[in-house]
Amino acid sequence: MTATAEPLRIALPGLGLDLAALAWGDAHAPPLLALHGWLDNAASFAALAPLLAVQYRVIALDLPGHGHSAHLPACARYDLALFVTAVHAAACALRLTRFRLLGHSLGGAVASLYAAAFPAQIAQLALIEALGPIADDGSATLQRWRDALAMPVAKSVRVFSDVEQALAARCRSTGQQPGAIRAIVERGLRPQHDGWVWRSDARLTTATPLRMAESQVHALLAGIAAPAWLLLAEPESPYLPHALLRTRAARVPHLVIDTLAGGHHLHGEQPARVAALLRAFFRDA
Repeated sequence: MTATAEPLRIALPGLGLDLAALAWGDAHAPPLLALHGWLDNAASFAALAPLLAVQYRVIALDLPGHGHSAHLPACARYDLALFVTAVHAAACALRLTRFRLLGHSLGGAVASLYAAAFPAQIAQLALIEALGPIADDGSATLQRWRDALAMPVAKSVRVFSDVEQALAARCRSTGQQPGAIRAIVERGLRPQHDGWVWRSDARLTTATPLRMAESQVHALLAGIAAPAWLLLAEPESPYLPHALLRTRAARVPHLVIDTLAGGHHLHGEQPARVAALLRAFFRDA
């Protein structure tokens, strides 16, 4: 087992960009591809991955625009289809023909859609605090469209005096404890002459012009063929109502749900407990 992370660089010539990643475990072990949440990065799995690397080759990607991965060209927009396409290109570059897929939050939404798009590749699907993307009931579609397209492309970049100030700011904005997200924050910063700034593309914080309808999400989730597992935080996150997710779960042919007391970053707060639940799912599914 490799307890420390191995940095990887994955060229995606077909997309004209490259991705960064962190890997743990024997290169010949069964592969487990991990996808992080919005404005996080591969270090989201820094506490969990070493516990799984006893049995698996854990590869955590920095999604486009996040962490050490390349930003999109100025003319391009970040959306779910782009993330799924980039993950597929990375899996092909890594020669992963069949693998386990793990996603948290945004990464869980991407993983859900990936499993629907490429069912033959996914042996098992594990999701933490996500099942499909945020949907739109149509009531705000027009205003969202106008606001998103009118929003300035470039945003001012906040400069932090040190890593601790950035960590405190992220804790205030997310409600997370420092220990659960310190590794994410440290990987997500880059130094410059007057302090530290986020590496992530500022365009990731702009509004999404269009969201899927809930009926479209249901249709896609029904295409997930792999055994699937969903872990939800208790109490529920305000933007992830359990009733909605359980309705979606009924559309997935082979899905089981577990709950765990804690916050949105369960795998950072309680990595040993999450690892035990994951190993049980991988073994029993």
